[in-house]
Amino acid sequence: MIRQPAVAGTFYPREPRELLGRVNQLLAEWREADAENSAPNSSPISTAIACLVPHAGYVFSGAVAGAVYARIQIPKRVVILGPRHRPGGANFAINSEGAWETPLGRVNIDSELARALMAACPLVVEDDVAHRREHSLEVQLPFLQTLSKEFQFVPIAIGTLKFNELTELGHALARVISKSAEPVLLLASSDLNHYESEKITHVKDRQAIDQMMALNPRGLHDTVRREGITMCGCGPAVSTITAALDLGATRAELARYATSADVLGDRDEVVGYAGMLFR
Repeated sequence: MIRQPAVAGTFYPREPRELLGRVNQLLAEWREADAENSAPNSSPISTAIACLVPHAGYVFSGAVAGAVYARIQIPKRVVILGPRHRPGGANFAINSEGAWETPLGRVNIDSELARALMAACPLVVEDDVAHRREHSLEVQLPFLQTLSKEFQFVPIAIGTLKFNELTELGHALARVISKSAEPVLLLASSDLNHYESEKITHVKDRQAIDQMMALNPRGLHDTVRREGITMCGCGPAVSTITAALDLGATRAELARYATSADVLGDRDEVVGYAGMLFR
């Protein structure tokens, strides 16, 4: 199966040259800013166990995503966990065969890794419906394609906030990744609070970020629910941080934070975006 792009031309440019130029621009913005604040000959690029990246249109959250991707090495194996924004499909939906198409070409599914994940976690099932129109995973691929020509990936769309199930997936991810002969990068795709005032969004986003900085999946889950934080990828983040802890993560870094107000100027209906690394 070849999945065709669902949001090319809306969330990111459809024309390949324009898309490549836009991604490179977003990566360069962070690198240039970092170079001004770094020691001579220092390199910001290093490995990460996992990351959190936003998934709004590039005009809104691309700079935050670029701040993450510009700092990490991309291995040959990547697992992307994103929220299922639309109804329909499994709560833990995976594609285990074929490829996904973007304007920059095809990205093959890592079938071996996908099958191992399904065997390790029965909650994860083959399902095309959840992925058909979902943007949260698709928008990550052009960044990865720009930085690496060799990677394969596993897409998982999550449609539940049940903590025990999210951590079950996280522990299974860690078991499978720990057995891989090659490094595996975990990406959680999420925006933060949606469509409240800038003042409220800053407060709620800080509450969620603090829990992620503390590597506290339970705290993140409970804070999001208790405080009414509309963080769409809370589930993917809980699973990813759970896996990262099992894989030895000891610290989190906030690469960049922004809101849609930084682009639109609208202070009344704001969406927050954070880019984070777990090492």
